Amino acid sequence: MPDILPPACYAHRVAVIGAGKVGSTLAQRLAERGIAHVVLLDVIEGLPQGIALDLMQARGLQAHDRDIIGTNDYKDTANADVVVITAGRPRTPGIDRDELVKTNAEIIVEASKKAIEYSPNAFFIIVTNPLDAMTYLAWETTQLPRDRIVGMAGVLDSARLQAFIAMELGVPFRDVRATVIGNHGKAMVPLPKYCTVNGIPLTDLLDRATIDRLVERTRNGGTEIVNLMKRGGAYFAPASAACNMVEAAIRDRHCWLPGSVYLQGRYGIDDLFLGTLCRLGCRGVEDIMELQLTDSEAEQMQAAATLVRETIARAKQLLNS
Repeated sequence: MPDILPPACYAHRVAVIGAGKVGSTLAQRLAERGIAHVVLLDVIEGLPQGIALDLMQARGLQAHDRDIIGTNDYKDTANADVVVITAGRPRTPGIDRDELVKTNAEIIVEASKKAIEYSPNAFFIIVTNPLDAMTYLAWETTQLPRDRIVGMAGVLDSARLQAFIAMELGVPFRDVRATVIGNHGKAMVPLPKYCTVNGIPLTDLLDRATIDRLVERTRNGGTEIVNLMKRGGAYFAPASAACNMVEAAIRDRHCWLPGSVYLQGRYGIDDLFLGTLCRLGCRGVEDIMELQLTDSEAEQMQAAATLVRETIARAKQLLNS
């Protein structure tokens, strides 16, 4: 038997850093959709091992052939094709913003440093909040080429707007296409003119007041769930969004998705990770699209950039304090 399997037999490997609700649900999605073998890592002893064993016991019932391994040792993540970092403190009602930024910045720096050591050729996807700032810190830490790291933001925000549009109109979710760029947070920039229902522009179907209401709900989509759940935040939709990005890369889809990517000149923004449409394939971020914005949308994009810069600066200050 050859030491190296031929490409047709090659099974991809994804390292998911963080076995919380987003990470564990992502591991389930990746395995059950047959996308990749999964190594699930967490600092809590026994947690990733228990989740992995539970998922493996369901393998026959779900009729897939992907392995899920749980570990506390980064050595077990070696040679991953994709590394997804979900580790971090989740948002809860009333949490101090600086405390969240400092804690998650420390986690991102450590996780990125250890993951890149064992998977130097991997494509990195960052899920930890505040998303755009954490993606920047991960990029600085790993020194990865800017086309090999992306933040999972716009896919989730666009899915939320898609859901609100579909529920408002009473149409199948699959018929709705929505686009949200900018910051992953209240400074996001939903783009109604790039939203369609089975090809029909949203602006032909809903009045401005209704669109504005749906846009505002999208901006507060994560907060709405946090306030409802009290002790945690969303994880089903974030895991599905991250899974779609992993699949696009591993299966070389060459598809356009909104993600937090490194901007250098586009939208008049330099040296910053911010959401816009990007094309994902096996080489990572293959291309970045600068959409045509109205004056108001362009102002919102600049405001988002300012907010992300401030968060990065604050994170670095807190890390050094």
